[in-house]
Amino acid sequence: MTKLENIIDLNAYPIHKIQSLKYKELVNKTKKELNRIGCCVIPNFIREESINRMKQEAERNLNKVHWTKDKHNPYFTKDDETLPKDHPKRIFTVRESGYLNSDDLEEDSDLNHLHYSDEMLKFVSDCLDVYPLYKWADPLGKNPYSIMHPGHYFPWHFDGNEFTLSLLVQKAEKGGIFEYSPELRSKDNENYENVTKVLRGDRNPVKSLDLDPGDLQIFKGRFSMHRVTKIEGNRSRYIALPCYVKDPYRVNKPEHSKQVYGKAMPIHYERENIEVDGLSD
Repeated sequence: MTKLENIIDLNAYPIHKIQSLKYKELVNKTKKELNRIGCCVIPNFIREESINRMKQEAERNLNKVHWTKDKHNPYFTKDDETLPKDHPKRIFTVRESGYLNSDDLEEDSDLNHLHYSDEMLKFVSDCLDVYPLYKWADPLGKNPYSIMHPGHYFPWHFDGNEFTLSLLVQKAEKGGIFEYSPELRSKDNENYENVTKVLRGDRNPVKSLDLDPGDLQIFKGRFSMHRVTKIEGNRSRYIALPCYVKDPYRVNKPEHSKQVYGKAMPIHYERENIEVDGLSD
C-alpha cells in the first residue's frame, strides 16, 4: 500500500483517480455544499488505523502542546480604545485550549504526509474551485492538532488563512460541537454589525456540525466566523487542521500567532505587512 492508501479510504474516495466518475461526483457534491453553506463534510474519509496513529501522535506529544487561557476577540487583535465599546474588536471572550504546533509534529506523521500530498492539494483545490491553491506556508499553523480537554472552550473567531480542513481524531463525550456563521464577512465588507449580533447571542445565521472521528470537513474559515462549544464529560477532543491558501507567501500576523500558537517566528514579522485580502486582521 502507498502511504496515501494507509491514510485515506481511497476505495470510497479515490482522490488519486481524478478522471474517474467517482472522483467527479465527489467533487461536484462537495462543491455544491461549499457554495451553498461555506462548508462540507465527507464522512469516514480517513481510515480508522490512521485516526488511531494520529491520536497516538497527539498523546505522545501532549508535553509540547501550547496551552492558552486568555481572552481574545474574533480577530486575535489587541484592544483598540479608539473604537466604540460595542465594536466586535472590543468584545473579548475567554479561550482555553491547546495546539500541538506544526513544527512539533513527528517526521513520519500521517498528518504531515496528508498535508504534503499533491493528490490532497488537487482534491481540495477542485472542491473549492480555487486555482492555484497552495499548502499554507505558516510554520506553526499549517497543519496543527487542536487539543481541548474537558472544560475547554474556543470562542467565536475568524481564521488567518482562507481554507481549513478539519479531521476529527477524538470526539468529546459531550459538547465540542463546531458552530459557524457562513460567509459572515467578505473581503469587501467586514460586516461588523452582524458579527456583533452573533457575538451577543444571535442564533439565526448559526449552523452546527457534530463531526465523528475520520470525518473530513472543508471550511472557508477566513470569512465564516466559527467556534467550538465547551467540552463536557471526561474525554478530550483532538482535531487535525491542515490549511490551504490562495497566496503562497502569506502567514499569520505576529499577534495572531502569539495568541494561538504561543510564539511568533521571524517569518511572521517579515511578512506582517503583506496586503492579502484587505481584511483588518
